[in-house]
Amino acid sequence: MQLIVHGGAGGPVDEPEERQGVLDEAAAAGAATERVTDAVVAAVRVLEADPRFNAGTGGAVQSDGVVRTDAGLMTDDRQVGAASAMPGVEHAVDVARVVKEETPHVLVSGVHAVDLAEAFDVETDVDLWSDASRERWAEADAPQSFDTREHLEFVHERFGGDGDGRWGHDTVGAVARDGDRLAAATSTGGRWCALAGRVGDVPQVGSGFYCARLGGASATGAGEDIARVTLARRAVDHLERGRDPQDAATLAIEEFEDLTGSDAGVIVMSNDGAHGSAYNSEAMQTAVASDD
Repeated sequence: MQLIVHGGAGGPVDEPEERQGVLDEAAAAGAATERVTDAVVAAVRVLEADPRFNAGTGGAVQSDGVVRTDAGLMTDDRQVGAASAMPGVEHAVDVARVVKEETPHVLVSGVHAVDLAEAFDVETDVDLWSDASRERWAEADAPQSFDTREHLEFVHERFGGDGDGRWGHDTVGAVARDGDRLAAATSTGGRWCALAGRVGDVPQVGSGFYCARLGGASATGAGEDIARVTLARRAVDHLERGRDPQDAATLAIEEFEDLTGSDAGVIVMSNDGAHGSAYNSEAMQTAVASDD
C-alpha cells in the first residue's frame, strides 16, 4: 500500500510541526490497511478527528452557527460516494463510503445524509466545535436572525475568513494505490462564514476528488473556483496525457491560477505508485507512507 495525504492549502498554520505529526500518523494508518478504500478512509478519519484541521471536529462554521461536513470518495473503477451539508457528523468520509457501497446514488445531502449515517452506525450528533472555533465564532459578529438576506450580507463581508489557512479554505484528503487499485477521498468542514447550507467542491466528483485507472487526485483550496474548473479531474487528465504525477499536479495548479486567480493545492498518485503535489497558496502540508 502506498499513500499520500494532505492537510489543506491556505496560509501559514498554527502548530505546523504538530500538524505534520498528525499527517504522518494519518498516512501510516492508511498504509497499514489491506484495501485502497480502507486506506483513504483510515487516513482521512485521523484528520477528521483532529481539531487542527478543517474537517470533522473543529471545522469551519457557517452563517447560522452550525458546522456542516462534506466528503467524497472514488475508486479507479469509477465507483463514487459523496455526502454533504451534514451537521453533527465528524467522520464524513464514512458516510461517503456508505453512499458508495450501500446506495445506488452518488451524492446524498443534508439531514437525510445524517439519517443514512445513523442507519449504518456512523456516529451522529457529535459536538464538532473546538475551543478555537468557539473563540473565533464569538468574534464573528454573526447575524442572530433567520433572515436570509441578512445572512447573505454577513457572508459577503466575511466569506473565507482573513486568509488564514486554518480558517480559510483548506480541506483534508488522501490518495492510495495498491497493486492495480487506486482510491481518492477528500473531506472538509467547508469555508468559514459561508452561507448556511453552502456546499463547495469537496463532494463534487472531479472537483474535490477524482480517481481513474491511471491515477487519483484530491484537491483543496477555494472551493467555488475548484468546482468551476474541476481541478481534481484536470490533474488526472494530465496523467492520462502522459505526464508524471508531479508534472500533472504542477500543471493543474498553474492552469487553475491562470483561470481563477485563486489559491488551491492538489495531490496526485499514479497507478505505478509515483506521487506528486503542488499548491499556489502560502502553505500545504503533505505526508507519504508505504507498507513496503
